Amino acid sequence: MSRVAVIGAGSWGTALANMMALKGERVTLWAYEPEVAAEVNTRHRNDLFLPEAPLEPSLAATTDIAEAVSGADVVISAAPSHAVRAVMRGAAPSLLGGTLVISASKGLELAGLKRMTEVLQEVVPGAAIVALSGPTFAREVYERQPTAATVAGAPPAARRAQQVLTTPHFRTYTNEDVVGVELGGALKNVIAIAAGILEGLGLGSNPRAALITRGLAEIARLGVAMGAQPLTFAGLAGMGDLVLTATGPLSRNRSLGVELGRGSTLEQVQAKRLSVAEGVGTAKAALALGDRVGVELPIMREVARVLFEGKPTRQAIADLMERTLKAEAAA
Repeated sequence: MSRVAVIGAGSWGTALANMMALKGERVTLWAYEPEVAAEVNTRHRNDLFLPEAPLEPSLAATTDIAEAVSGADVVISAAPSHAVRAVMRGAAPSLLGGTLVISASKGLELAGLKRMTEVLQEVVPGAAIVALSGPTFAREVYERQPTAATVAGAPPAARRAQQVLTTPHFRTYTNEDVVGVELGGALKNVIAIAAGILEGLGLGSNPRAALITRGLAEIARLGVAMGAQPLTFAGLAGMGDLVLTATGPLSRNRSLGVELGRGSTLEQVQAKRLSVAEGVGTAKAALALGDRVGVELPIMREVARVLFEGKPTRQAIADLMERTLKAEAAA
């Protein structure tokens, strides 16, 4: 039995914590909101972020991050990407040396254009850090639907995380390509917003298939330019996660895009939401990374213009379709 701390009580963190508790691990869930921690401890539920989902009675919650991680063998970092640095900095003084830290947040830090494992390496030095990614809707993980994911990191740490995370319903594979796995998990959220825009506009299967295919090409081009392995983007953290997030009804990024396609502004959509659509911040970070390494990202650039400049969605599509003709393997 391991002592597991899950940092972040959104839908994903709660689902992972419940999965670990069901496996028989001793699990503490850290929540930012006092009402969430109280509800987990008294009613064994988290109706704010994972409604209608009874939780394992053995799952404990706290708002004291030092208490959550003290003595933990494994820490799962599941806070929103923009909060990971601050939250895990608070946890760092209470971590044991050599603790396995599993990054379960899919995003990029806008200020430093850093992946989540890079952030964790700065704030929790000495920990064994890996990244968890793949096509994993929190609700379906909670429901114990068969799910496959990837754990990326140095082989000893990745294998250890694989053993910790694997259950009869949650199968994990190891991968040494941390850059590719993290970029696939982050960048697919931007393409998922674009897929939602198409749906909100009432467009059909042809444009969706083209978008997913060309979106994957953008993700792979940027990833390879940053040192990732091309085959990673044909795997669970690339194609798998992109297809899920761009087509699945539980996708926050896709649903945000649907509302944009129907005429709402970003501000109007965000005003109605508790959960973070990671693709919003990632769109800015992706373009900055593309500029840094000289990679053109036409779909992501149009998504950013819709999000932050108020560009009409139909005009964004028209501008993509009317770009200079090129070979498929080119940008």
